[in-house]
Amino acid sequence: MKLTSSKVSVVLFGFFSACLTAIPIKTEAAEKIFFTYGPLKLSVEVESLESFAEDGIINEDLQQYLQRVSPEQQNKFREFLNKKLDIDGVKVSRFFNTQMGEQILLRLGKGITLEGGENGGIALRGAIIQSALDEDTGLTLMNVLKKYPTNLQIQGELVMGGAEHAQKIIKATDTLVESMRLWTNEEAQNSSFNYSELPDIRLQGKYQVEKQVWQLKDESRDRSFYVDVYIPQGLQGKVPVIIFSHGLSSRPEDYSKNLNHIASHGFLIAAPQHVGSDIIYLQEMFEGLNGNIFDVNDFVNRPLDISFVIDELERRNSKDFQGLLELKNVGVTGHSFGGYTALAIAGATIDFDYLQEACNTPYLGLNLAILLECRALELPRQNYQFRDNRVGAVFAANPVNRYIFGEKGLSEIMIPVMFGSGSDDPATPPAIEQALPFTWLKMEDKYWALIEGQAHVNIDELDGGIKKALDSTIALALPKQDLIAGYVRGISLAFFEIYLNDNQDYAPYLQSSYAQYLSENQDYKLDFITLTSVDKLKDAIERFKEENNIE
Repeated sequence: MKLTSSKVSVVLFGFFSACLTAIPIKTEAAEKIFFTYGPLKLSVEVESLESFAEDGIINEDLQQYLQRVSPEQQNKFREFLNKKLDIDGVKVSRFFNTQMGEQILLRLGKGITLEGGENGGIALRGAIIQSALDEDTGLTLMNVLKKYPTNLQIQGELVMGGAEHAQKIIKATDTLVESMRLWTNEEAQNSSFNYSELPDIRLQGKYQVEKQVWQLKDESRDRSFYVDVYIPQGLQGKVPVIIFSHGLSSRPEDYSKNLNHIASHGFLIAAPQHVGSDIIYLQEMFEGLNGNIFDVNDFVNRPLDISFVIDELERRNSKDFQGLLELKNVGVTGHSFGGYTALAIAGATIDFDYLQEACNTPYLGLNLAILLECRALELPRQNYQFRDNRVGAVFAANPVNRYIFGEKGLSEIMIPVMFGSGSDDPATPPAIEQALPFTWLKMEDKYWALIEGQAHVNIDELDGGIKKALDSTIALALPKQDLIAGYVRGISLAFFEIYLNDNQDYAPYLQSSYAQYLSENQDYKLDFITLTSVDKLKDAIERFKEENNIE
């Protein structure tokens, strides 16, 4: 399945629309839109666009452009002008008053300027909000243009450069998916396992699971948070432990089904709340109580939360668990921002110089992760060391990691690592956030799973505002969540059985051939590579960069 530009734009638009912010309403309005490219300067009346959008009338000034495209393309352009996005204008307003929201605006404002070239980001904010609050028309491109407070100018070089960059990312992702499929099949060629005769480890395990919620406070940081703890019942002997770190604007219970599954196979799972970057913090931002989507100090606090939970398990081990918890070889797994957390506690260090250089680039492209990562530049510049030697293996799903760690930071990790990615992920696109980082990992025990069609989050469980915004655009063709969950449960259980329990009975499942087996007769495949394919990945990256003039 191809990662189309329309699919990516829909997910991005839906994400921003559910979180968007306002400036005072002005009575002025744009009369003309100018398009500049080098010495060339063209224009069109906003009224002409409105006549075309409403009635299909093509005035003379618009005719000179539309005559160059087919009637079908003209109809698509008209639909694009009128397409309404259902969003909450107040949420739009509050999002764009955050630092991340303002940075998005100012970046957009470099290409969509006031007439004369001044950054148009703040004016764009007002137009978007007024349009979103318009009960009659709502948020449409045409309404935004009508409410833009001055004539606006499209900086052709920047806009076309950004579009070209985005197309390169889409092309890189399609190339990556095709290559991962090839390498998965190549690695699986010599497999002799008959998976139809082996136990199906995607199924629920034999242990009943009790869920407890602990309320903890780290006095040294004055930080209180809860922890969801999944405890398998009736275990004898040592009990392996896994700590789970949730994603940005999420919560531990959002991942309860997969956590319960692993616990049913005999693992104690502890999933802490990260109070500076969870769903409560986001809701408080929408209510006007917080000025940002997340607290920048959570780059530091998240890995410290993980270590504190391990400390708490050590304190309770003797009394509550008869000393059975294995706390010298703990597993850590996390999603998105939680993937950052897992890699940080595994030993990755922040490379501020690499991050600063990345954040200064003109095009962030289709990578929302770098917007999050760039906020780490607000931290004091020091050598942060989060490595907890009690952690023995990590699984980072859709991890935010490339620019905040860089090669220098990721090369510090010396324990087994598994990456999990989704081909349709606009938040941490695998061609950007995981491909090069996987080659930077120095250990031999490393694995990368790519789920075709996975889009970073479970779309069915999105916040109502985001889901409504997505549904108001076009229908997304994505794999069923049960299929994705089955893939994740199989490979993650095998990974932790091997590296926490030294259970080699699970070795057949940590193979490309297992991914191949699970993908049989599925429209959306699971690809899986190991160290064996790293040199091929490096060569493919270099070849793509040369063919597409990427430095």
